[in-house]
Amino acid sequence: MHSVRTLGHWEARRVIDKLTEVLLQSKRSATIAVADHHGELIALSRLDGAPLSSILNAANKAWTAARERKSSADIGRASRDPHTGFDIAFYADRRYIGWGGGVPVVHDGQVLGAIGVSGLPEQEDIELAQLGVQLLASAPLSSQA
Repeated sequence: MHSVRTLGHWEARRVIDKLTEVLLQSKRSATIAVADHHGELIALSRLDGAPLSSILNAANKAWTAARERKSSADIGRASRDPHTGFDIAFYADRRYIGWGGGVPVVHDGQVLGAIGVSGLPEQEDIELAQLGVQLLASAPLSSQA
């Protein structure tokens, strides 16, 4: 039997709760998505005032980061490279996104899922997603068979 380690509901809740706290303290608003190792959504929270477009963008950022095992910003940079760039549509799924704010959660070299943040300037989305990953690095993670 193959065992797969992935993010679970409790890790997703912990990330959303902490990032929500950070956003509220700084009087900012965004959407936070947490996905499993396949990129499928575990949890999503849109704070009051976050743009409607941030719902799909946050989910797609997490999906992209989990599927590609790298940040959505890295995918975007690679697609825009003047010499080796490519049309992101070549990935053949409309959920792929090249804006920063999707970050994979990696433990012992294995991608367990990803966090996506959207609704703020790109650099702030990236920083919040990375904060969520740091939070998970300091706590035990779920295991599913």
